[in-house]
Amino acid sequence: MSAVPDGKKLVRSPSGLRMVPEDGAFSSPFCLREPRWVPDRECPRCMQCDTKFDFIRRKHHCRRCGRCFCDKCCSRKVALPRMCFVDPVRQCGECSLASHKESEFYDKQLKVLLAGGTFVVTVGTSEKSETMTCRLSNNHRYLFLDGDTHLEVALSRVSSMQILTDGSSPGGGGGRPSGLLLLCRPGDSQDGLQLRMEASDDRKLASVWLAAMHKAAKLLYEARDQ
Repeated sequence: MSAVPDGKKLVRSPSGLRMVPEDGAFSSPFCLREPRWVPDRECPRCMQCDTKFDFIRRKHHCRRCGRCFCDKCCSRKVALPRMCFVDPVRQCGECSLASHKESEFYDKQLKVLLAGGTFVVTVGTSEKSETMTCRLSNNHRYLFLDGDTHLEVALSRVSSMQILTDGSSPGGGGGRPSGLLLLCRPGDSQDGLQLRMEASDDRKLASVWLAAMHKAAKLLYEARDQ
């Protein structure tokens, strides 16, 4: 294990080199834990094609699901940023497809969230609204909202996230994303919070940011359910 800048460290696991936060409590909420590998003694055959393992047909573990496969069924090496791997790692067909789909989020949509969008924000049942810039923090753990005031919303506290669309109510179908409704659980020293964010002047940019946030929410809830 060796230290690197910016509060991160390189660690070597059975699956490969990973770049993780010095303090595990500050890992990205989108991250997945490394899976427990199926023990060799429990997988005499490939868990995909049922090929029997022998001296020639060696077994390989998928770094994302931990299951055991032959080389043919687990030959792809794909980037897996959700587990902080430095290099692409071996994954089975099903997992490699999932990782490929997530690559768009890390390559494009995450940058949109970090750059931010402008919204008209209403807190709780207040009759007053404020134009604020909303962006994801660099460690992905908070939404920062800045206007005349400053708000920080921990993603770990978000219990519900609903995309609003043009001319619809929360959860309505159709239309372009136009806003966001956030419900947060009470914290140690904070009450529960409701935020309603609606697109400001640049509706196109806001729509792109909201679409990226919708994808982030899916990854967030998947990580919680792991």
